Amino acid sequence: AEHGLAVGRLVQEAGANRIGAFAWFDVLVTATALLFFVATEGRRLRMRYLWLPVAATFAVGPSLGLPLFLLQRTFYLDGRAA
Repeated sequence: AEHGLAVGRLVQEAGANRIGAFAWFDVLVTATALLFFVATEGRRLRMRYLWLPVAATFAVGPSLGLPLFLLQRTFYLDGRAA
């Protein structure tokens, strides 16, 4: 808080031990899989506003991107069925 956001230090501390590095690797793999899923499923259904879960994934993480995409997909499929 005193010195602001130091991205270099954040990366250094996150990879300081194996557990931290594995946790960040897990988040990156999950985010990659989610982005692939959003792209393929979104194109298949011809959904709009696919940038929203992508932006949420980059800004917050897959823990927001995936539920947001699934919510969008549910609304889209319900709207198509009606």
